[in-house]
Amino acid sequence: MPRAPDHHYVYVVELARAVWERPRFRRANPQWREGCPFVYVGMTGLDPDVRFDKHKAGIQANRFVMAFGLRLLPELYEAYNPMPYEAARVVEVELGIALRRRGFGVWQA
Repeated sequence: MPRAPDHHYVYVVELARAVWERPRFRRANPQWREGCPFVYVGMTGLDPDVRFDKHKAGIQANRFVMAFGLRLLPELYEAYNPMPYEAARVVEVELGIALRRRGFGVWQA
C-alpha cells in the first residue's frame, strides 16, 4: 500500500547549551540572543519521535543532535504537520528563519 502524499514532517530539537562552544555553531548564529534556546530544525518522512531516536542512536544522525539533542519541541512544529514533501522542504527553511529572527541559535542540515 503506498504512503499518503502528506506524510512528511518538520521537527525541532532542543540542543544543550554546550553546543554554543562549537565554533561552527557559533559562526552560523551571530544573531543569537542570550537566553534564547539552541535548536536543530529538520524534516523527515518519519514520525518526529522516531527520527529523533535515530539521531540519538547515530543512524543518519546530525552530529549536533546526536551529541547535544535534549528533546523535541512539538509546540514549535506540530501545527505544520503532516504535509507533502515539497511543502516540508519549504517549511523547514522558513521555520529556521523565523526562529533565528526570534533570537534562537539554529542549525539546519
